[in-house]
Amino acid sequence: MTDVQGASVDVTTADGTADAYLAHPADGEPHPGVLFYQDAYGPRPQLRSMADRLAAAGYTVLLPNVFYRHGGTPFGELPEFIDPSADPTIWRRIRPVMDSLTPEQSRRDADAYLGFLADNPFVADGPVAVTGYCMGARLALRTAATHPERVAAAAGFHGGRLVTDAPDSPHRGAGNVTAELYFGFADQDASMPAEQIRELEQALDAAGVRYTSEVYPGAQHGYTQADTPAYDRQADERHWSALLALLDRAFRTS
Repeated sequence: MTDVQGASVDVTTADGTADAYLAHPADGEPHPGVLFYQDAYGPRPQLRSMADRLAAAGYTVLLPNVFYRHGGTPFGELPEFIDPSADPTIWRRIRPVMDSLTPEQSRRDADAYLGFLADNPFVADGPVAVTGYCMGARLALRTAATHPERVAAAAGFHGGRLVTDAPDSPHRGAGNVTAELYFGFADQDASMPAEQIRELEQALDAAGVRYTSEVYPGAQHGYTQADTPAYDRQADERHWSALLALLDRAFRTS
């Protein structure tokens, strides 16, 4: 583990400017890039600490605010410990913003995020990796499908709605994926029940995608997020082991 530098940065997109957090080893050298997609609560100290942990492992990490169209850091009034059961207004504020991010918008944004990483002096040449949490798992899968030449590995943790009836459901892009994928699902997660996990796996199998799909027993949706009641330390550490192993394979062989 190494010392880390983190800073706020702006990413110019086709639709405006996304505020973001960039973390990288403090040695000033270029390192493999990782695009980090947020959960529904958005960039905040918890996610920045996760980005720092990845950076300490030897990566340059970009954590963008994917809700930038609604303003910078849109949920700045979130409590330090986020418990929607104690404050139902949290989800009433977040849900419309989350639902407003369309697949086409997320594809345009991914172009900008990947372009930022490609141009950044702290990012090594070559492909990057993507990791995402909750809704970020959908963004990670979409990015791997729409940018196969740029994404060497992609991971999704406690992801939901990866399989829907929509024509543009994330799982329908499996045929375009060349990256190695990893999914760590929560078995206490109504947003991604067992039948949808099977359908995702069938789509990946049919497309010949290299992937690992695991269900973490006893884990709830959001198990990696220490600032919520869903946090599960054992599942979180399992996620870190799986993610770092995926990144090591991707950048050791890319």
